[in-house]
Amino acid sequence: MKIQRKFYTRSNTIKIARELLGKLLVVPDENGNRVSGMIVEVEAYMGVTDKAAHTYGGRRTPRNEITYSIGGHVYVFFIYGMYHQLNVVTGPAEHPHVVLIRAIEPVEGIGKMRERRGPMPDKNLTSGPGKLCIAMAIDRGLNGEDLHGEKIWLEDFKKFPAKEIALGKRIGIDYAAEDAEKPWRFWVAGNSFVSRK
Repeated sequence: MKIQRKFYTRSNTIKIARELLGKLLVVPDENGNRVSGMIVEVEAYMGVTDKAAHTYGGRRTPRNEITYSIGGHVYVFFIYGMYHQLNVVTGPAEHPHVVLIRAIEPVEGIGKMRERRGPMPDKNLTSGPGKLCIAMAIDRGLNGEDLHGEKIWLEDFKKFPAKEIALGKRIGIDYAAEDAEKPWRFWVAGNSFVSRK
């Protein structure tokens, strides 16, 4: 069953980020078959006050406009000229917070993921934001999609107690000065699909 809108529209993005761990990300393939993975690593981005966020200082562009919509939508952006990254929009409208999905553990459609990613150990299929987007066929075509639609959604799957959740600073945002040090990355401790331990 798809997660209800009220999960995404809460204003506490840090809490949402932690609670996304264990949710199942589902993106059906071109034949309608389920391809899914359990979320095992996320990063929270806190909007206009976060120097690492695309909306820092109130920046608003056609690219990031979806982040200003009500929580429960998808924000997909293209980075380094080669990778897509999947974000979940959180909070009420005009509150451009997002949670980056950094890694998932494959659950359904692993054969399809292998087709898309090529030969490699399974633990490398989805252990990073760019990798999981290739494995799940997520690109800018999904930007703006509602997580209550039929193209991409989240389901309840597993809950992790606090003792199994690790936290630390976010990755690859050295430009964000003091905000680069904020402990807004969460991951399932000991999970082999986490991008960096």
